[in-house]
Amino acid sequence: MSQASDDIDLLRPGRDIDAVVIGASAGALETLQALMPHLRCRTTAYVLVMHLPAASVDEYVVRLNALCPLPLRLAQDGEPVRPGMVYVAPAGKHLVVGHDESFELVDGPLVNYARPSIDLLFESAADTWGRRTVGIILTGANADGAKGLKEIGAAGVLTLVQDPDGATAPYMPLVAIRTAHPSAVLSLSAIARLLEAWATEEAARPPPVPSDPRSGAA
Repeated sequence: MSQASDDIDLLRPGRDIDAVVIGASAGALETLQALMPHLRCRTTAYVLVMHLPAASVDEYVVRLNALCPLPLRLAQDGEPVRPGMVYVAPAGKHLVVGHDESFELVDGPLVNYARPSIDLLFESAADTWGRRTVGIILTGANADGAKGLKEIGAAGVLTLVQDPDGATAPYMPLVAIRTAHPSAVLSLSAIARLLEAWATEEAARPPPVPSDPRSGAA
């Protein structure tokens, strides 16, 4: 059941997060600029799909990278998805994640009038990482992402939607809420605090104890 609240105490995933996948459309730049400083978990990969004109993508990447504590770049075809990185989908191709945890840039028809499609990324992320995924839908003016977020939720994954009342374009969050019944509906500031809290928790965990190479020796 969706939770319209800024209370993030109950939204700890209780497990490692391999990937946070984020979709945004109209109003994406301003919204993502507010989130960038909070993407700082070095054991998690962040993958962003924005609906942008091809001529604007490089500019957006430069502006977002300047605000992000982690390296931020355009995703490349065949590139392994690595933790501690922020990837942005290039314009004009659908971005999906293969079972080998590498990116695939694929041609294909528009999905909800968009290419890259938030739905296709979310569906592939759920299929690849299962419950070690978090899906987030932000501001937007079309229905892209709602179906993909529903599939992420069906896998038992944490799903978040920006509160439509605070979104630059509320339609995409509204459709996602009605279709996907997300784990929580949060203000942008609450989503930022939650991302920050996850990163802090990951950083506080003790490193794994290296195994003794002599163990099991005859």
